[in-house]
Amino acid sequence: MKSILISGAGIAGHALAYWLHRHGFTPTVIERAPAPRAQGHTVDLRGVSVDVVRRMGLLDEVRRAAVDSGGMSYVDATGRRVADMPASFLGGNGLVGEVEILRGDLVDILHRATGDEAEYVFDDTITSLTQTHDGVRVTFERSASRVFDLVVGADGAHSVTRSLAFGEEARFGRELGCYLAYFTAPNVFGIQDWELFHNMPGRRVAALRPSRRAEEVKVLFGFASKPLDHGDVRRQKQIVAEVFAGAGWQVPAMLREMAAATDFYFDAATQVVMDTWSRGRVVLLGDAGYSPSPLGGGGTGLAVVGAYVLAGELAEAGGDHPAAFAAYEREMRGFVQQSQKLPPGGVKGFVPKTRSVIRLRNLSIRLLPHMPWAGLVERMADRSDAITLKNYGFAATPRP
Repeated sequence: MKSILISGAGIAGHALAYWLHRHGFTPTVIERAPAPRAQGHTVDLRGVSVDVVRRMGLLDEVRRAAVDSGGMSYVDATGRRVADMPASFLGGNGLVGEVEILRGDLVDILHRATGDEAEYVFDDTITSLTQTHDGVRVTFERSASRVFDLVVGADGAHSVTRSLAFGEEARFGRELGCYLAYFTAPNVFGIQDWELFHNMPGRRVAALRPSRRAEEVKVLFGFASKPLDHGDVRRQKQIVAEVFAGAGWQVPAMLREMAAATDFYFDAATQVVMDTWSRGRVVLLGDAGYSPSPLGGGGTGLAVVGAYVLAGELAEAGGDHPAAFAAYEREMRGFVQQSQKLPPGGVKGFVPKTRSVIRLRNLSIRLLPHMPWAGLVERMADRSDAITLKNYGFAATPRP
């Protein structure tokens, strides 16, 4: 039970390749993109996921590449800050994580750490999976077919691997009634080390977030909507422009920059919920099996921790993949369920409908640190106790 195909060279796929190699397996990673994806917004690591990166020996490098974000504020149409959430808000369990890093930078670090330890095949994808009693025959869009002992789908919320092994996406994806658009823009807004969010009536939000590079900024648009037929990138940009037409604050400038953005990404906020993450010799990891959605966050932590646990359980099982997959689910299920809990209010809290509700939300944020139940809210927001990391044969490094 040595040869393992990983579909997807994102954070989950790279992290799994690292740990599989450490445990003596032979990982092959296949990725549709022609190279590791350099794009992406800020992702966060906190609690147990920081522990995993520390055990990989990569934490110092990750911290050097981190985005300097001291916190975030809600602003009104004039740019006045009306509610602040520093990084220490809710004991570090607020919107800003312990380590904030651009997704592309984290992928680059992981790729450099595994480039000589795993076989990477880019510009290709899986087209079929045929399971037998002793392996999985995999066909590809470009490469010749091959047989692997196991296949891991780490290819995101719209996983091809999951569709081939478990069925169509509609069975597992739960759209939350909200669409999100992301892109990179020149930093003509003066953003440095603080994130700014602006809510508008009609369940809309626009945000500017710092990048590691001072000359650029990360832009977010979000809005509530019924399912849309959103077509190609040109149509998606048109939808965003129509939804935010006439908005105040920095939105007009953000829309102008959107027109030229080359890394524009648009999708529905979706959770992936499944009763099991394995079928025969195929198993799912990260967003492919249990995406928490961008609204709740935590997807990067789930990917990093899930990779560590899956590889460790495969090693402990000594080739018994059904036992390993069952143990992987037992270890991860509580952590996944905790991470999939949406913040208070869910979509309605993220994009309130009216000005009065927006003002009430801002007031509650300002008052929360002074309320007698603030400690309870902090503990409820803390996900670090939802899983205790096993060592899997490696000495644990204590947190400072």
